[in-house]
Amino acid sequence: MKLITSIVPHDKGERLTKAAMESGCRGGTVLIGRGLAKSNLMAVLGLGESTKDVIMMILEDSVMEPVFNTILRATSKEKRNFGEIFVTDVDAFFRSGNDGIKRDEKGDNNDGTERKGKTMNEMICAIVNKGYADDVMAAARKAGAGGGTVVSARGTARETDEQFFGTHIVPEKEMLIIIVPAEKKDSVLQSIRELKCLKEPGMGIAYSTPVENFGLLGKRG
Repeated sequence: MKLITSIVPHDKGERLTKAAMESGCRGGTVLIGRGLAKSNLMAVLGLGESTKDVIMMILEDSVMEPVFNTILRATSKEKRNFGEIFVTDVDAFFRSGNDGIKRDEKGDNNDGTERKGKTMNEMICAIVNKGYADDVMAAARKAGAGGGTVVSARGTARETDEQFFGTHIVPEKEMLIIIVPAEKKDSVLQSIRELKCLKEPGMGIAYSTPVENFGLLGKRG
């Protein structure tokens, strides 16, 4: 299974989902996100932020390429840098109402062969307490990242967890998604890790995963 994630201007997500379904995708989920400025200067000036649709579609590996190419074609007449699209692995998946779990063991392909080659890009995902995503983005930019997208979220912690762990837990979260060149992944993660606001337990987590396919949506040239 693969996860295709597209990030486009607000109210454009339904168009991408419709195009994807016409080429073999069974559906998707559209989340509302917030695009962040690509430089700290623009962020200070209050420029470069915008509302985004984040479309997430899980589909079989066999239809990933047709769906990916259909989305590229469906947005080819939009303005340059209209959005971005990338693909990541899903190693386990189940659908409600079914008993089985589809799982990709040991990082192998579905035909049993080992994946080869290095990824050119990585997705860095940071999940932090509400209000700290901009600080994380600023640290990431210092290490060479461009812009990012913030999605509002909430934690699943119970009220009793605060007393049990002795840690102040804030249910309201922000999920920051950044795509960076693979060679910058370590420096970006290290820059995020060194933030003072993330020194205390319970303030957030960050992880990375390889991006198989990445492309910009909109006009070429």
